[in-house]
Amino acid sequence: MKEESEIMKEKKVFKPKSLMGYLLPNNVLCLSIIGIFAALICVLTMVISIPIPATQGFINIGDAGVMFAGLLFGPFIGGIAGGIGSALADIFLGYAIYAPATLIIKGLEGFIIGLISNPKQNNIKFNYRDIVAVVLGGLFMVLGYFIYEIILWGFVSALYEVILNGIIQFGISGLISLLIISVVRKNIIQSFPQVFDKVFLVEGRKEVELYES
Repeated sequence: MKEESEIMKEKKVFKPKSLMGYLLPNNVLCLSIIGIFAALICVLTMVISIPIPATQGFINIGDAGVMFAGLLFGPFIGGIAGGIGSALADIFLGYAIYAPATLIIKGLEGFIIGLISNPKQNNIKFNYRDIVAVVLGGLFMVLGYFIYEIILWGFVSALYEVILNGIIQFGISGLISLLIISVVRKNIIQSFPQVFDKVFLVEGRKEVELYES
């Protein structure tokens, strides 16, 4: 049996890389969650897609998935899954001209929502930060497409879609995501703490200690 002094010599300290308490998505579990939610967002975007001839775009409820991912997992998973899933849907539906902008806009939407709602700190209670996050993230999405469509199609056409994006896509998706997160977030996080230990830096633990066998 090894003496305590020998064990201490063999001890290694691993400091996980993080930003504001959110671990960088460089582990298998986080990458798997990103893949699952990217697929979910892609499907949600494709299931209900209403074409808008004026801008050769479409409105959808995929933002509900982007918002939900940010509200549940925070900025990294929400941003990466939101951008990739939404951009893939654009490509599959034949709107590839929007895919580069979507990757950035929806990615930043998920990132902003996850950052403001801060589920690491407010992961049990539904509160005002969730509402503020969805409102600001949704408004960023509307503004981002408005600017992109002005470049592509001009001000009048862009203004036509921004009204639909703001009222239908943003409004319905925001309502869906907030209703669902208020019901399921507490149960999900409490039921799978081992999952969220790979997503959030646990409060009060600045490092993870590993021992050699």
